[in-house]
Amino acid sequence: MTSRYEESGVSIENGEELVARLKKKSSLIGGFAGLFPLGNSKGTDPGEEDVLVACTDGIGTKIEIGLRCKRIRGLGQDLVAMCVNDLVVTGAKPLFFLDYYATSKLDVSAAEDFIDGIRGALDACDTVLLGGETAEMPGFYPMGHFDAAGFAVGIVKRRNLIDGSTIAAGDAIVALPSSGLHSNGFSLVRKIVNDGLVHLDAQAPGEAPGVKWADVLTCPTRLYVREAIKALSVCKVKGMAHITGGGLSNIDRILPKGLRSAVDASSLRPRQYMLELVRLANMSQDEAYQVWNMGTGFVYVVAQSDVAVLQAAFADAFVIGTVV
Repeated sequence: MTSRYEESGVSIENGEELVARLKKKSSLIGGFAGLFPLGNSKGTDPGEEDVLVACTDGIGTKIEIGLRCKRIRGLGQDLVAMCVNDLVVTGAKPLFFLDYYATSKLDVSAAEDFIDGIRGALDACDTVLLGGETAEMPGFYPMGHFDAAGFAVGIVKRRNLIDGSTIAAGDAIVALPSSGLHSNGFSLVRKIVNDGLVHLDAQAPGEAPGVKWADVLTCPTRLYVREAIKALSVCKVKGMAHITGGGLSNIDRILPKGLRSAVDASSLRPRQYMLELVRLANMSQDEAYQVWNMGTGFVYVVAQSDVAVLQAAFADAFVIGTVV
């Protein structure tokens, strides 16, 4: 049966199939980020080995909504967040970032606005913009459009790597809320908008007066780097997951074989406009939580005894389930 997301032109199953095929060719495929051990000096403690962590991502078709609403700077934060949020789940501290910006004809002001968004987001993560590349490809992109990719590199001591291997049945799954839809599922969002079911200048359901659909749909992806690093300093974090494409199923990516996440649906906190999108798309709840984050942006897995510690550290942290 074709899903509503597939009708918008995107197949989650095809993406999963590609990853499965690539995993057969490399044991390094499938994590949120890639690891590159730098090697030890002879005789040093193996746990003190430095490991580089790297990842790459893009913004996706949210760019079109951003362009339509003339909200370019926030897209720069989206690009950074989609990379560093994946990187930090390993326990690594982001070191630097590079970007690739491609367009039909360079609009200097728009490009500057976008890169200022990147710089602001990196400042909020205590990370630097090391460099980038700009490409003009007339005839390849529609006039006025652009695409972008980001590349982040971080570092962590081997003993401090967070790989989910110590997660056990009974552990708690503690979430931090998203700032919005972040940067996933926008092919379906665009279809809803293009079909005239949502008007960008109309009031967004459940939001404060004057907050429009344009505001909630272009809200930049939340940065979780400082929260992740802080969590590591206050308790023993067994695993972390960035809730992106695939929704809450991302939690299962970090669990050891034989375990799965049991999420209590009543504990989740979707915004009203998210529920309205689900209604307009005529989606099932199960599919909605695979396409969009539905209010949950980042997840920690900790022992039950550490739940109170996390909630004391983060006022907006809430328990969404357990590992079984």
